[in-house]
Amino acid sequence: MTSFYLTVAIKLALGLISLVFVINLTGKGNLAPSSATDQVQNFVLGAILGGTIYSSTVSILQYIVILIIWTILILLLKWLITNILFIKHLIDGKPTVIIKHGQLDPEACRSKGLSASDVALKLRSQGIFQLKEVKRAVIEQNGQLIVVRVGDENPKYPIVTDGVVQLEILDSIGKSEAWLNDELTKMGYDNISDIFIAEYDKGNINVVTY
Repeated sequence: MTSFYLTVAIKLALGLISLVFVINLTGKGNLAPSSATDQVQNFVLGAILGGTIYSSTVSILQYIVILIIWTILILLLKWLITNILFIKHLIDGKPTVIIKHGQLDPEACRSKGLSASDVALKLRSQGIFQLKEVKRAVIEQNGQLIVVRVGDENPKYPIVTDGVVQLEILDSIGKSEAWLNDELTKMGYDNISDIFIAEYDKGNINVVTY
């Protein structure tokens, strides 16, 4: 009986160490899920810990191998999501515009499972009580609603992320991709794929490259 509790204690310790290691390595400060990938990681981790810690048929060595395999898969998935845009959209999805130029898109709301009352509730939580106050609203992958009010000078999204031009953001500020390319060329940035992030701030573009 003593050896059983000792084995469980060792497995718990190994699980805790591996969890802390993965959190630090992937750059997350906590386990709060912000995407579908985070949700899956949490579920798989719970299944691994719950299914093997108290099982006497799974040795400590087998448990370590399982944790190593899980960690490798998580790191591989993170690399794919970070470096391949198609994989990122396929796994995590992408933000959905539900209000554009002050016009609510019912089909976009339905695609996210939002009713009219859900949208109104999300807007009220941000102190907005009429649709005409909203210039643009986006539902993030984690369900958070990001709102740009009528009269806001700056977008609350970057205009370039991970080397990809955000055309909808440019449209929201009345700019075109050609305008952005001209401005970036003047600043000495000839290749947009070299740009990690670019923000528009009161007529100026702030750029961070890889």
